[in-house]
Amino acid sequence: MVFRVGSEEFSVDVTQVREARIFTSAARIPHAPDYIRGVINLRGTILPIVDLRARLRLASPEREEKSVVVVVVVHDKLLGILVDEVCDIVAAPEEAIKAAPSVEDETIRELVKALITIGDRVIGLVALEQIFPGHKGDP
Repeated sequence: MVFRVGSEEFSVDVTQVREARIFTSAARIPHAPDYIRGVINLRGTILPIVDLRARLRLASPEREEKSVVVVVVVHDKLLGILVDEVCDIVAAPEEAIKAAPSVEDETIRELVKALITIGDRVIGLVALEQIFPGHKGDP
């Protein structure tokens, strides 16, 4: 699944996506990192929401009205990532997936595990297991 954050395109493995829904608001969590937007109640499940724009340290203009929460499964837990909009679903052939270039920024090195090239598009493949601190396989 490909989505936009700012002017950049990123993706996650569609097999980890459970749904995408319009973002309305989230209950704040005191003392949470700035990229944790809060939590929402999704049909009885408390779902933490990570603002991908903040997590990737991208410029932060006003949040767009059509912001979307992409609900994903990471280590058997449901989590939400807040993106500007869902673009499409693409099937990327293996030869289109390249290792991400080495960059100085440690956050980008950890969070973007590969680049997908399709035509003129360059899409960052997000390492979901790194997006959510504390959800790296804990029971």
